[in-house]
Amino acid sequence: MPTQKYTFHVDGMHCHSCVLMTESELGDLPNVTRVKSSLSNHSIEIEGDFGDKTPEQIAEELTTPLRPHGYTVTVERQQHHARWGDFKIALPIALVFLALFVLLQKLGIVNLVSSNNVTYGTAFVVGLIASVSTCMAVVGGLVLSVSASFAKEGDRVRPQLYFHMGRLLSFAVLGGVIGALGSIFQIGATGTFVLSMIVAVVLLLLGVNLLEIFPSLKRFQLTMPNVIGKRVQGLKNMNHALTPFLVGGATFFLPCGFTQSMQLYTLTTGSYWTGSLLMLSFALGTLPVLALLSFSSLGIHTKTQSGIFFKSAGIVVIFFGLLNLANAFVVMGIIPPLFNI
Repeated sequence: MPTQKYTFHVDGMHCHSCVLMTESELGDLPNVTRVKSSLSNHSIEIEGDFGDKTPEQIAEELTTPLRPHGYTVTVERQQHHARWGDFKIALPIALVFLALFVLLQKLGIVNLVSSNNVTYGTAFVVGLIASVSTCMAVVGGLVLSVSASFAKEGDRVRPQLYFHMGRLLSFAVLGGVIGALGSIFQIGATGTFVLSMIVAVVLLLLGVNLLEIFPSLKRFQLTMPNVIGKRVQGLKNMNHALTPFLVGGATFFLPCGFTQSMQLYTLTTGSYWTGSLLMLSFALGTLPVLALLSFSSLGIHTKTQSGIFFKSAGIVVIFFGLLNLANAFVVMGIIPPLFNI
């Protein structure tokens, strides 16, 4: 029987990680031959053998593997709702977090006021934020996939430990490589300014997209080429004891704006050890939530409060982006310091 081609709408897509996630999950279905997701249109093109099922039945079938990750497939485009009421709770939560950040700044534990001196504590905090954002959905999906695959063989703990060990090791080693590359290229003040601007723009786009107000901006997020993400996803199908270690290590290359913004900043350090420790601190920040995903049924993307959670994170990320943007201008002498926390 010839394959059939359909275009459906996907509710719940936030970033390029969602493109990779939906394509990976649906591509594993036995009756699906081709999948192509679009973040700009929130749609998915799919080819396969669906027999005499109606489009509505196919949409429901496709939703089944995606629903645990927070996505819903529909025949008709769903009207976007900004859910402004979430801000009544999200704004106070974000302000409390920022107040805590300022306190840690005063104590010298974190520092984002000087873009030339982002501390390891700051990298850890950014990792915490990244771990509860939609950008980490793919990493969380890989964690759950590894857990499910090896649970069938009666081994639940060791594969998860290998996954997290591989992730931490790759962030430390490759972060150092990026830092060392910065010293080789001798970026200089102008290059550092440009990279700081890029980091600021990446963070601002991430923050705005987490607010779910302007969905059309999602297409502009920085991301790794999809082919790299697909190769990383393909590693999970390898049947070897070290597969979880390799999958964890490969997450360094997955499309996450937070990760890429930290990688860009690491390039400005010009030091192997500084870059290594920065990226390791970031990875350690993501560890608590990913560990909970490994050893529990936690799934923030399936909770009814996820809108509040993401909006809170979005406000905090926008603050970081604006602060980084201002500091880039201050360092270049374009504007005087606006304040001193």
